[in-house]
Amino acid sequence: GPFYGIGLKMYDLLAGRQGFGRSKILSKERTLQLLPTLEPEGLKGGVIYYDGQFDDARLAVNMAQTAARQGAVLLNYAEVTGLEKREGEVAGVRARDRETGQTYALASRVVVNATGAWSDRVRAMDDPAAARIIRPSQGVHLVLPREFLPGESAIMVPKTDDGRVLFAIPWLDRVVVGTTDTPVEEPSPEPVPLAEEIDFLLEHAGRYLTRDPAPSDVLSMFAGLRPLVAGEGDEATAALSRDHTLLISESGLVTIAGGKWTTYRRMAEDTVDQAATLAGLDDRPCVTRDLHIHGHHPHAERFGELATYGSDAPRVREVFRERDGYGEPLHGAFPLRAGEVVWAVRHEMARTVEDVLSRRSRALLLDAGAAIEVAPRAAALMAAELGRDAAWIDDQIAAFRELAAGYLP
Repeated sequence: GPFYGIGLKMYDLLAGRQGFGRSKILSKERTLQLLPTLEPEGLKGGVIYYDGQFDDARLAVNMAQTAARQGAVLLNYAEVTGLEKREGEVAGVRARDRETGQTYALASRVVVNATGAWSDRVRAMDDPAAARIIRPSQGVHLVLPREFLPGESAIMVPKTDDGRVLFAIPWLDRVVVGTTDTPVEEPSPEPVPLAEEIDFLLEHAGRYLTRDPAPSDVLSMFAGLRPLVAGEGDEATAALSRDHTLLISESGLVTIAGGKWTTYRRMAEDTVDQAATLAGLDDRPCVTRDLHIHGHHPHAERFGELATYGSDAPRVREVFRERDGYGEPLHGAFPLRAGEVVWAVRHEMARTVEDVLSRRSRALLLDAGAAIEVAPRAAALMAAELGRDAAWIDDQIAAFRELAAGYLP
């Protein structure tokens, strides 16, 4: 309706020259040209607007690499078990190496709690009576074959009959359908989609698509936790703030909570500026505005299926040439190659099969069944790089199969 048209024109104004294109109102005929699998019955027309998407697994890795390039020391599989204090002030953390079991006391001028949905757990280490600031909300997504939504356009239904948002988006040669907004009491490191969430997405997707998706069509399903900052009263999580909040406890613990991918640089700037002040460091201007993320390349698309590696793509190709088969895909369901597994171990701190198939690539999310089939080969490739034995390979395969079972309907 006209309200959406007005709202999107404001969206265009805010985007300015950095936008991807101007929004416009579409006729029913034009809408169906762009979305040929959209259910035509009851359709009056549509509104088109532009947004961006990215590979969050790759960006997370590239951010860590950027930090290392700027002088950060990265510790993978290191778990904080407590805070070190001196005269009531936080002066460091106690950490445990999850591979060796060894514990460490790490001193620092300032400790930043940037643990997302688990922020309250760290705050409780500082002060067991600390008020909870996070209201975790679970969002579930289903991954379907591309034929459910061919073309390059996505579907966004701003309000279903029960007031929720529904979208279907082309993503890495698949279609992602989402999302839900389910409050959870305690965050889980591996949240599991609830049956009612899956049913909601399948039922409502079927209302807007010419072909009704069934559980057997789902290639993968996954749940994530939104670290929503709690507001006053009992408002639903869908209405809670996606903005970030910076808190400093009496002991000096800095907590950055809430936020979203699109504002992560501002979140980092606010947090580091505050931490630097508390630490008594020299006052310097933040460099993030002009700082390229590791892998930046102005024409990364020229690297084809390795485009997400950006400037690292030529070095990844060098690994492919080391051994026959390194340049071949591990499975027809996704483009992940054997040499990329080797690269992830050598240059991206991958330590488990889950790291490679879920955190360095999106194989598990694209097709959980295919990822299970690939796990033995990935484990063998990793074992050769890490010097692991057959027992380690068996353990990794078993652990990944157990994990991946939760991604299948």
